Amino acid sequence: MTEFLNNLLFIFQRIDWLSAIDILLVSAVFFGLLYWLRDTQALVLLRGVILLVVLIVLLTSLVPLPAFSWLVRNALPALLLAIPVIFAPEIRRALERIGRAGSIWSFTTRSVTQDIEDTIKAIVTAAARLSARQHGALIVMQKLDNLDEYMENGVRMNARVTPELLLQVFYPNTPLHDGAVIIEGNHLVAAACVMPLSSSGILNRSPDHQMGLRHRAALGISEASDAIAIAISEESGAISIAHSGRMIRRLDPDRLENILLAFFRPANGQGEKMPWQRFFSFWFPHKESRREE
Repeated sequence: MTEFLNNLLFIFQRIDWLSAIDILLVSAVFFGLLYWLRDTQALVLLRGVILLVVLIVLLTSLVPLPAFSWLVRNALPALLLAIPVIFAPEIRRALERIGRAGSIWSFTTRSVTQDIEDTIKAIVTAAARLSARQHGALIVMQKLDNLDEYMENGVRMNARVTPELLLQVFYPNTPLHDGAVIIEGNHLVAAACVMPLSSSGILNRSPDHQMGLRHRAALGISEASDAIAIAISEESGAISIAHSGRMIRRLDPDRLENILLAFFRPANGQGEKMPWQRFFSFWFPHKESRREE
């Protein structure tokens, strides 16, 4: 025990400010990696890889196995090449998030037109009516990221957004009621679009694990882009909104409108909100706009 403490003290005595920065940088890299992989299937794969590496190290260091050690040494380069293939979706998503971070300053002078406010009101009105009738719906509002690849698999409409149009699209058993509508600006560009399903395990571990494909698709498109997805449950009529891989459920129309306006319009004439301000408005609304869920 004394020898261990002496060795530990010797290590701490050799640490200077440069070593501390080095340790912090390495810790930040691992923290960022684990943060990006949280709630995904890739985290399960990562745990398996770490367990396998630890097991191999123990076998090769504690037991003299020359043939097995030779096999491990020769297979290691192939494993390193396989890692990017295994984690390709997560790496692509992380790079997309980094790329979107470069647009932080692009919103400082953008003004919001009356058309966008009218579009938000039309969506909120339609969501309230769909919720009351328990008609399932998925409405995706495009922001910076291009959603053309999802529009291509749907039906092009290019119509101005109105509550009546959304109610007609999502009327049960009509040709367009399955899938999502994509709204760009004040136009409903396409309907019956197929969205990517969420790859996270958030829904499986939450009390709302019974949510169906519509909510998983809302989470999926919010993970793959910066779009805002509004989902209305067909079973309960509950209104949910998804953004950046997170979902808020059981919204009333007033709170839904407040959240959407927080993303798309300036704050009381004080200038356009920065993206980080809209993020906090989404997750931490003002007390006067907060409702019991």
